[in-house]
Amino acid sequence: MKNITTFILLFMIFFICTQPLLKVKSDSKSELEVHFIDVGQGDSILIQTPTEKTILIDGGPPKAGKRVVDYLNKLGIKQIDLLIATHPDVDHIGGLKKVMKEVAVKQVIDSGKLHFTNTYASYALEIRKQGIPIKVAKINEPILLDPDVKIKVLNANSKNKTNNQSSLVLKVSYKEVDFLLMGDVEMEQEKTLLEKHNLEAEIVKIAHHGSDTSTSYQFLHEVNPQIAILTYRIGNDYGHPVERVIDNLDRIDAQIYSTGVFGNLRILTNGEDYMIIPEKSPTENIAS
Repeated sequence: MKNITTFILLFMIFFICTQPLLKVKSDSKSELEVHFIDVGQGDSILIQTPTEKTILIDGGPPKAGKRVVDYLNKLGIKQIDLLIATHPDVDHIGGLKKVMKEVAVKQVIDSGKLHFTNTYASYALEIRKQGIPIKVAKINEPILLDPDVKIKVLNANSKNKTNNQSSLVLKVSYKEVDFLLMGDVEMEQEKTLLEKHNLEAEIVKIAHHGSDTSTSYQFLHEVNPQIAILTYRIGNDYGHPVERVIDNLDRIDAQIYSTGVFGNLRILTNGEDYMIIPEKSPTENIAS
């Protein structure tokens, strides 16, 4: 534990050696694609922008690293322009070491929340070994990777927050279509976000896999999503998603899509309309 602690403290030095994200010239396709990769009990989200920039948000648990790499390979992705680690829990960063070893990563954005575990140390060591530029996200900071897509950090780490409370919350906007990616934040953060931001979005990634810690009715009512994405493994040990969350989603008439039921989920949007392409039919999960 002492060696892990020493290494992580040294690793934080690299945060001061970061490079700002650069705007790029718009010259490519007209669609934004957002993929919710089925990593079991965890999160991994891939964004492909209209200017063909790639953003990977989290990498699921350690065993899911190969699954994420295989998914990227199927899409012909050889480089990740931006890797975002929302917070240091194992079900979010566990697969990122494998991803970084197999796919070139140009830059990392981290929540800045330290976590004294072997998983976090391995993640940090791989960034250091490869010399990948890294920066700590700040609230209200825009991510300027594609001029056609607005990405804003709404929640980040601060003093006395737990890992989940430190989760990066991102609002991704392409013309008239908004995605709200809630990480694993809790109801306290949801309330603060409602007070400070316009959270209305067509598509929301529900916080903490549908846990009872998150997703109040007031929050959902204000966001008013048409689509709710849940990321979890069927038969998980945590009881995700809990009945209260499902009931709240039903109350606001949101359509529910989950990686547990539908597998990988792909959403395409031209900025006005969107289309959801699930990998599997829900009947595939019905035991014969």
